[in-house]
Amino acid sequence: MIKNSYKVIGLLSVTSLVGLDMVFCEFEKTENNWSFLLKAAKGIDYDEPLRMRLKDSIQLSAIDLLILNNEYGQWLGEQVVAFCHENSIEAELVASHGHTVLHQPHLGITYQIGSGQHLANTCGIDVICDFRRKDVALGGQGAPLVPIGDKHLFSEYNFCLNLGGISNVSFDHNGERLAFDIGLANMVLNYLTSQVGLTYDNNGAMARSGKLCEDLLDKLNQLAYYQLPYPKSTGYEWFCEEVVPIIDSSDASIENKLCTSVHHIAFQVAESVKKFSFPGSRMLVTGGGVKNSFLIDTLIKFTNGKVEVVVPDESIVNYKEAIVFAFMGVLCDLKEINCLQSVTGAHSDSSAGVRYDSGLPTT
Repeated sequence: MIKNSYKVIGLLSVTSLVGLDMVFCEFEKTENNWSFLLKAAKGIDYDEPLRMRLKDSIQLSAIDLLILNNEYGQWLGEQVVAFCHENSIEAELVASHGHTVLHQPHLGITYQIGSGQHLANTCGIDVICDFRRKDVALGGQGAPLVPIGDKHLFSEYNFCLNLGGISNVSFDHNGERLAFDIGLANMVLNYLTSQVGLTYDNNGAMARSGKLCEDLLDKLNQLAYYQLPYPKSTGYEWFCEEVVPIIDSSDASIENKLCTSVHHIAFQVAESVKKFSFPGSRMLVTGGGVKNSFLIDTLIKFTNGKVEVVVPDESIVNYKEAIVFAFMGVLCDLKEINCLQSVTGAHSDSSAGVRYDSGLPTT
């Protein structure tokens, strides 16, 4: 019997290493349409030791990385248990993105830690995770994955923009869903604020107080990634190898670097959507970047009224990606498509994810 309703916990470790996003959602299908209710949500900041372990995980030996994979999976399970107790939740499934350590699809590699089996054993709920590897094995980028949720859960918007560590956009064009990582977003802003002992630029106040550095802006806009055709994706390794040297080579103040970075982010977003926009186009904007009012104001300036910038309810702003990964778990359980060839560049659409049974073996 095909299920039409699900109660699912979604987990997402955000790329910018801020922490873990958790949601509990109820999904329901009527005819060909899906709807959802966000019943509970929570953001958990990583403590400094865990944040540093995750940040440096790419440098670990194979054995130490596998140990961290298991320990992080257990930690995720412990957070699920606490979340369920706090909100009297009875979930039938956990869908976990995990934390991305490696993402090099051109080499056929993507690796997210957070052992699904350790997670399932710890929380006592079946787990679906490892959503990217199948698509990469099919020749795809393994990213972005959120567009399947944009298509089914947020179809009233012409564009869905996420301003997380990386900016990405999703939209329908000529009858198919297109999406790609645009480029920089909070990753560069948080990198800069970390140099003055802050985790983020509150409301974009530091960036707003700065001045635009044309030379730095030109160098950022000339990054080779922006010239690549879509589908395309990028991540932390690209940021470290290509962006950090440009940022560090500038002798501008932190405020001026932040101001320039915000203009760069907004310009690249506007350039990416303008060729697909039309009068009356609406763009849903979510992710941590929405809380940077200077970034949103600058984005509105660059879109120049041609695309309406829509900031939704705070719960959607904060947890949209976690909601979509919960939904991907539903589609995986139903063996329905949750990775789109038109988005990732894979050889075919696929139903991605690996299921881990929570039941421990009996002796």
